Parts: sequence; C-alpha cells; structure tokens
Amino acid sequence: MTAEPLPDWFFPPPGGWTAEDLDRLPPEAPDHIELIDGALVVMSPHRTFHSRVMWRLAAALDAAAPVGVGVDIEVTVRLAKRQRPEPDVVVFTERRPEEANRTYHLPEEVLLVIEIVSAESEERDRETKPLKYAKAGIRHFWRIEEEEHDRPAVYVYELDAATERYVPTAIVRDRLKLDVPFPLDIDVAALFP
Repeated sequence: MTAEPLPDWFFPPPGGWTAEDLDRLPPEAPDHIELIDGALVVMSPHRTFHSRVMWRLAAALDAAAPVGVGVDIEVTVRLAKRQRPEPDVVVFTERRPEEANRTYHLPEEVLLVIEIVSAESEERDRETKPLKYAKAGIRHFWRIEEEEHDRPAVYVYELDAATERYVPTAIVRDRLKLDVPFPLDIDVAALFP
C-alpha cells in the first residue's frame, strides 16, 4: 500500500508560510488550519466533549457579553507574521463594519482566548499557545480540561504584563463567577452534562 502524495498547496511558498497565506489556501484545504511558528497545523476532528463544551461555553459568554463585545468559535488570531493560532473560543471587541469580512482577530481586539484540550493538542494548548497569546498581550486565557466522569474544569489565567506570562487565578469545576473580562456567572458542570 502506498501513501497518497501530498497536494501541491500543502508545500510552503518561497520564504515559508505567513499569516496572510492562510487566506489563500484553496477550497479543498481542511477547514481548520492554524499557523504556529510558521508551520501549518491541521486540527483533528473534535470529540463530542470538545464540541459541546465549545458551543455551550460560547453561548454562555455571548449571553453575558456587554454591547460591543462578540464571541466567535474557531476563528484565528493573527499574533505575528508566522503566528496565527485558532483558539476554540475568542471573546473580542466588535470591529468596524468595513472589517466584518476579515478572517482573523488582532490581539488588541481580543479580551479572552479559550482552548479546550484534546489528546492531539495537549502540548499546544497547555504550553505553546498560552506563551504566544501572553507575548501578544492578550489579557485573559482559559484552558478547559476534561476530568473524571467527563466533567469540565476551567483553568483561569490573567496576564502579568511585567513578565508577559499568564498567572493562574482559579480552577473552577462548578460555578465560574468572575468580574473580568466582564461580569460572568457560568454553570461549568452544565457545559457537558
């Protein structure tokens, strides 16, 4: 049995991949590709836990968001020339109407990024991406982990601007009550009943 050759679009352009190149991928490219350190990362399909927690958490955040704040799922954040990760959930300040068709957010617009850890993304979600989000100045980061009995736990972090690193502020398994980035009261246990 021989492996099928990789499609031509998968090979980097001269000079390597850049954030802009993601917008030029052909229609046959997978829907969810992110750029980490100039390398394309194709994400594997979501498990039910990941999908349900992502949708329910986005809906809860959207319901609590003040006017002028939006919530997206699986939209990239253009952090730098060769960094365009795709968080599971992004909370952002609304853009001007002429920017509505843009396929990414800029770090200065982002209030919160959320990663839901999967087996294939553990290292990226726990180590690589938080470092890059912090360096870009994104103030709030949450990591969702699946614990025993399919229960979600929310690890809440806030940026320490002096070190450009996230510091943990809470680990929540039942009710998530926060004042930042805006007032929130989320039933974490209900994200995956």
